[in-house]
Amino acid sequence: MPRFSPSTSSPRPLRRAGVPLALAAGSVLLPLSALAQQQTATMATDPALRPTVSPALDRISLSVGAFYAEPKVSATVGNSFASFNTGDVTADRKALPRIAGEVLLGDNHGISFEAFRYSQNYANAGTAGYTSGPFGVTGTAGLNLNFDLDVARLGYRYWFGSGNTVFGIGAGIGYYKVKLETNAFAAASANLPGLGFYGSNGNYSRQDSDDAVAPMLEVGVRHAISPDLRLFFDASGIRKGGSSGVHGSIYNAQLGAEWFPWRNVGVSLAYAVTDVDLKRDDPGLQGLRIKFQGPVAAVKARF
Repeated sequence: MPRFSPSTSSPRPLRRAGVPLALAAGSVLLPLSALAQQQTATMATDPALRPTVSPALDRISLSVGAFYAEPKVSATVGNSFASFNTGDVTADRKALPRIAGEVLLGDNHGISFEAFRYSQNYANAGTAGYTSGPFGVTGTAGLNLNFDLDVARLGYRYWFGSGNTVFGIGAGIGYYKVKLETNAFAAASANLPGLGFYGSNGNYSRQDSDDAVAPMLEVGVRHAISPDLRLFFDASGIRKGGSSGVHGSIYNAQLGAEWFPWRNVGVSLAYAVTDVDLKRDDPGLQGLRIKFQGPVAAVKARF
């Protein structure tokens, strides 16, 4: 398996994914928000029903922002006979749109939603020699990858405590979809029919698209320094086994603070790390590993 050093890395303009993701978030959170608002109104008129809710939690919240991430990407394209691997490619920092929301039902039951998209293209080329099965190749080869990655999660958390510090643990479902357009070229001294190369020169082009729904676990910690200044930590993991379609794992963690200079509107700042490791056993895209890390900034509304 050859490993090529990157020659260029040219990011594509980020597509406008915020609208469909926002619509998905709204379809999930709006009914729950209406229920939470109805509960709040009932409790306000009946003192006996007033809850003891931690000042670190909100009845309803919605944040829209961006993950300013530095990604490291590694992709493997091929089949059972031979394959290309890009090696670890460090891309330029770019802003990934993020949408998140939470609804608190009762005193301790939280429903949360989050979604983001990553879109990028890479060009790699080099000269290498390798032997794979019956094939031996020496020559120049290049690989161009254009891919989109969409990730969304919907989870339930039970929050323990009602003081300034609360701890939440829960589960839910995660969704991820990967689309890859692969274009490869080679000038070699042997045939590579397994990858679509014939003769001493050849080209290979295909598109892959797969998605999967998988179980998710998540934990969270909230601490209120004051009702308008709070610290938070969140971590979640999505993992799907099996040998068909997309399988693998996505892990995410972030640590940050939120400040509300106004009663219902504030800002949230955090540092996040996301590790995406997806695999496929079919020809084409066989592996995609992306590691993100960087700051997250968002505007947050609470009710």
